[in-house]
Amino acid sequence: MSTIRLINDWIAKFETAILVLIVLTMVFLAGLQIVLRKVFNYGLLWGDIFLRHLVLWVSFIGASLATKDNKHINIDLLSRSLKGRTQSFAHLIIHLFSLFITLLLTNASLNFVLSEKEFGSALFMDIPAWYFQVIIPIGFGLMALRFFLNALLSLDEVIKGGSGDR
Repeated sequence: MSTIRLINDWIAKFETAILVLIVLTMVFLAGLQIVLRKVFNYGLLWGDIFLRHLVLWVSFIGASLATKDNKHINIDLLSRSLKGRTQSFAHLIIHLFSLFITLLLTNASLNFVLSEKEFGSALFMDIPAWYFQVIIPIGFGLMALRFFLNALLSLDEVIKGGSGDR
């Protein structure tokens, strides 16, 4: 199971590097927009649209990182009252159900992006909209991968009779 944790950690490092790059880009572009508007009475027409789509990227990558550590939004009233192997089994069921849902969302968002590509809509400067929207199926896919890895870890805890605490 250490291999699974190693894979999970490697993906997290890559995601964190991308997040840092995107956030730095957002801060720089937002600051540039402020200076251009206040000092030169001019702004980049595409700047605000680009920033909005970068927020989408930050959201999905951040959701994947939250899923890695089981810090995503969830209702865990039942699993808090369980102990030992029963708690691990409950976590396994939750991860498998979440995996199923994120796979459905991955498929739906992939169909959406493919239809946007076929439609040929552009955001700014003739850049296709789907270039920025591709993060949606990628993000759901990453979350699905994380739920799968977490399910494997929970399965290991069920087999070993672990406490469910990770």
